[in-house]
Amino acid sequence: MTKSVKEDVRALANTRLWDPMEFLETPDDVIAYLEAAFEDGNPCVIAVAMDDVARRRGMTSVVAKAGLGRKSL
Repeated sequence: MTKSVKEDVRALANTRLWDPMEFLETPDDVIAYLEAAFEDGNPCVIAVAMDDVARRRGMTSVVAKAGLGRKSL
């Protein structure tokens, strides 16, 4: 499907892309999100969830607290 077809289908279905950043407001939100990712068990889902959380919290802050380099994280 081309991008314009996907946009047309989305418009017809009255949907929009889901952005987890809108919902990761509290520590409990983050915990629930990560728990769901780990329950899924798919390493790709877990990696994306961890990336979402790191971006929401600020990558620089996460890197500093983890004691790792940005590329390592």
